[in-house]
Amino acid sequence: MALQAEKDLTCPICHDIFNNPVVLSCSHSFCKDCLRGWWTEKLIHECPLCKEIAFSSNPPLNLALKNLCEDFLQHRDQRPSAESDAVCSLHSEKLQLFCLTHQQPVCVVCLHSDAHAGHKIRTIREVAQDHKVELRKILKPVREKLKTFEGVKENCDQTAEYIQVQARNTERQIQEQFRKLHQFLKEEEEARLSALREEAKRKSKVMKEKTEGLSREIAALSETIRVTQDRIKADDVSFMHDYNAAVSRVQQRPLQADPELVSGALIDQAKHLSNLSLNTWKKMKKIVSHSAVTLDPNSAHPDLVLSQDLTSLYCGERQRLPNNPERFDSCISVLGSEGFNSGTHSWCVMVRGSPTWILGVAAESVRRKGDVAIKSGLWRILFHRNKYTAWSPTGPEAETGALLSVKNLSCIRVELDYDRGMLSFHNNENNTHLHTFTQPFTEKMFPYFNTNAAALVEIN
Repeated sequence: MALQAEKDLTCPICHDIFNNPVVLSCSHSFCKDCLRGWWTEKLIHECPLCKEIAFSSNPPLNLALKNLCEDFLQHRDQRPSAESDAVCSLHSEKLQLFCLTHQQPVCVVCLHSDAHAGHKIRTIREVAQDHKVELRKILKPVREKLKTFEGVKENCDQTAEYIQVQARNTERQIQEQFRKLHQFLKEEEEARLSALREEAKRKSKVMKEKTEGLSREIAALSETIRVTQDRIKADDVSFMHDYNAAVSRVQQRPLQADPELVSGALIDQAKHLSNLSLNTWKKMKKIVSHSAVTLDPNSAHPDLVLSQDLTSLYCGERQRLPNNPERFDSCISVLGSEGFNSGTHSWCVMVRGSPTWILGVAAESVRRKGDVAIKSGLWRILFHRNKYTAWSPTGPEAETGALLSVKNLSCIRVELDYDRGMLSFHNNENNTHLHTFTQPFTEKMFPYFNTNAAALVEIN
């Protein structure tokens, strides 16, 4: 029962008796300092045990539990310990003292023996309390290490769960994209086949009408020939009687011009098959969207909501996402999915209606954890409080920034010339130059985006 009572009064984080316990809305209690330390590395204040979101970041003191713990500690200190019940092997007296010189328990008789003459002696309870305090100090970094391992394990568990969510969502989007492509190809195939069938039907009708006309002419000519041949076979007297009528009959059948073959009667196979794949691909390009930059969702701050095609973003409600090393956890930022270490690259960003934003490029090594991330490895222009300012890690824009004398920007073109070490910004609507950074780049550079507003920022 005593062991169970002590377990019930033990903090789940430090595994020691509660010290200033606080209670969460889920009814779980923790040491006040332990809970604060646990929440320090967390984006969301949740219960370390059941993961329920805490209603308050300053939970109330559990006074009843505090009194129970203090009472338990008081009685435990007064309770005779197993060591005090032990007896000296030489004098059969209780071992209530401790020889600091020999570092061993002794009894009252041992205190007056020659073996411990002149030695520094203290009560064993005092020495035990001092050693317990020292052992707790030694144990503290071990507990902190345990908390670190538990935190990393929790993050790994959350990451493993999120991987499955990512896989399902990505699979669904891939299937949807291919469903649209399949639908386009199916419709294009039907249109091609329909055109072929229409041409075949039309040309077959022409040939049918041509052959029917020829058949009628053939029948009329054949009948004239048959009747005339019969008159020729008659006896001379009958022939001569009918001669003039026979000649008149033959001459009444006018001999028209010879019939001609129909030009273009065959199916125009070349029209239907020539560059079929290429022409279909060209038509497909008109319905397929393309963006010079797609966003990397694994780098996005939990407050940023990205579109399914990863080409737009806005600041919304915080999402439950793994705190992976690539993710920004303080600056509400996201990087492009592809970095550049050579060549020239450009992309346009629609910022119309957004009251605050930051655009530019970030070095691959830019710090993504903590507020200092915004101060290093980042070349950018920002819009805040109706002012446009250019900032860089080094150079004249590093300390106070360079104020830009422009107004009402809606679409900004970002141009990166890596080899020349130039990053330029232009008003894409009238091609007005806004600002250029000149700085040799030594590592891979990624497109950078930041906003804490609900307005949409789109990348073209």
